[in-house]
Amino acid sequence: MSTPQNDPGSTRISAGEPATRKRSLRFKIGVTVGLLALVGAGAAVATTTSGKPQPAASSVGSGPAAELRLGYFGNITHAPALVGVNQGFIQENLGTTKLSTQVFNAGPAAVEALNAGAIDATYIGPNPAINSYVKSQGESISIIAGAASGGAQLVVKPDIKSPADLKGKTLASPQLGGTQDVALRSWLAKQGFKTNPDGGGDVAINPTENAQTLKLFLDGKLDGAWLPEPWASRLVLDAGAKVLVDEKDLWDGSLSAKPGEFPTTILIVNKKFAAEHPETVEALLKGHVQSVKWLNDTPAAQKAATLNAALEKVAGKALPQNVIDRSLQNIDFTVDPLAGTYKKLLQDGVDAGTTKQADINGIFDLTTLNAVTGEKTSAAGLGKE
Repeated sequence: MSTPQNDPGSTRISAGEPATRKRSLRFKIGVTVGLLALVGAGAAVATTTSGKPQPAASSVGSGPAAELRLGYFGNITHAPALVGVNQGFIQENLGTTKLSTQVFNAGPAAVEALNAGAIDATYIGPNPAINSYVKSQGESISIIAGAASGGAQLVVKPDIKSPADLKGKTLASPQLGGTQDVALRSWLAKQGFKTNPDGGGDVAINPTENAQTLKLFLDGKLDGAWLPEPWASRLVLDAGAKVLVDEKDLWDGSLSAKPGEFPTTILIVNKKFAAEHPETVEALLKGHVQSVKWLNDTPAAQKAATLNAALEKVAGKALPQNVIDRSLQNIDFTVDPLAGTYKKLLQDGVDAGTTKQADINGIFDLTTLNAVTGEKTSAAGLGKE
């Protein structure tokens, strides 16, 4: 593109000037352009009046996304998503960005969709997020918030009295490599049992869709399952199962603020999407924080009714009142991802044979969450906060 001749700041080279003069001027122009490029790059870390650096993402962002494609599960452990979507909290904060959603049965399927570019962010259990981060060498996802703690149990037939009674039995989990699948396999390993991803070993584990697990248990084809809510409650109240292990009893509080805390659901985002659309990620987090606050501030009856209405939209059928009440009693909703538990979660995945030992430093980016809440949620040395 030519430089306007009437521009007082332009530098022009006429055809009649000596070659050395032309080379000298071209050199000066090149230096000037290079300096301007450096100045432009420096703008990415321009400071505010308070002297704090601006986020680097603003220099590469292309503005709010036209659409945010969000994944979640039809589980009570995903209540922040159910509320955020169906009460309109997320869309309200997104403004002109269109919200579209996709419902999954378990984490590995959701993270596969995220990595394939079919969705941009998803509510998910921590182990599939860890596995994705490890496999991609830190390039795939960032954990940007927590959503739920608790709400997972191993429920079994009443005649199973102790872990020793599980030898030769058949159990289910939502999906191979999912958070409950890893919890089940690592717990069985600590009991001295061997399990194989193909279903072999001392205890057979059949990854099964949650609704199918209930039917198979009722038909006597399963001896138990490690499940998130409301499915653990459904097997207990609708199918006569009993609780052999409540996962909260396996967490003594040494890795979190209090005993019984462990992450069941978190919120993750595709790293490329986050870099391109930081404003959209911030809007999503504002809606998420609003949803968690609503869940913690709303009376139990209203909360149950709202969640049941949302589940009916997703699954076509509401839950019995006793099931949703029991489910909610087992879960705490929090934006804290409980980062202190993640090295153990990684080791559980290694013990379960579903991931490999790796460095997960950098898996968290809690900077936007902390800006939205005005609080300091810890990344426990595993990322930005």
